[in-house]
Amino acid sequence: MPYAIVVVPVAPLRATAAHRSEMISQLLWGEGVEIINTAPDGWVEVVNQYDGYTGWASQSHLEEVSEEIYLAPATHYLQEWNNEILLNGQPMIVPFGCLLKGYTNLSAKWGNTQVTLLEKPPILPAAGTPVNVKHLLADAMKFLNTAYLWGGRNVFGVDCSGFVQNVFKLSGIPLLRDASQQATQGTTVDFLQEARLGDLAFFDNPEGRITHVGLLLNDHEIIHSSGKVRIDPIDNQGIINADTHLRTHQLRIIKRFF
Repeated sequence: MPYAIVVVPVAPLRATAAHRSEMISQLLWGEGVEIINTAPDGWVEVVNQYDGYTGWASQSHLEEVSEEIYLAPATHYLQEWNNEILLNGQPMIVPFGCLLKGYTNLSAKWGNTQVTLLEKPPILPAAGTPVNVKHLLADAMKFLNTAYLWGGRNVFGVDCSGFVQNVFKLSGIPLLRDASQQATQGTTVDFLQEARLGDLAFFDNPEGRITHVGLLLNDHEIIHSSGKVRIDPIDNQGIINADTHLRTHQLRIIKRFF
């Protein structure tokens, strides 16, 4: 099947091949996808290389690339809240945390698309590299007050699992896409009192299904995307909204990833 790279800042990933279809996730600039199906009107079904998520994208948001470029590891990331690059000589603003692959010095050739960076970005930590918790916290804080967006994965709109996925990505820790999937990763922390910065707390609904996730700052505070990315108190039962003082999420499990 063909391979492609996302060449727009943020591309919606939809449940079906239609603009009116539910946005189930997003593809970020520079991410690789595998095209597994095609539909009329320029729609393609793709698998996100980073997290394995499948959905429908507009082919106009993608540039087909060779298998060599697709398989090349991401080596750098964009560190500012918004970053200016040149795409075929024209300016483009792309969001914080986008990954780069297949580029030499400050440029890359993705199929027919020429990418030029205006400054050299930081190196992405390799998987298994010890996590710098100060950097992880700083990355999380860049999302503070970002609006909640169902399916969102960037600093202009993000859902709960997209938030923690992006923060962990920049520390070299790959997470799956949805909260229920992420809860299958990591190792269990038995008690909230044992939690430390960087642990993830997962929350369930009345039916027992995990529907929410947040990043613990310590054993009594959590940063999470709920309405917006915010910091709230947490206890053994769950999250309490700092503004309304109402309990909003029921704690299910805590997981540690580093």
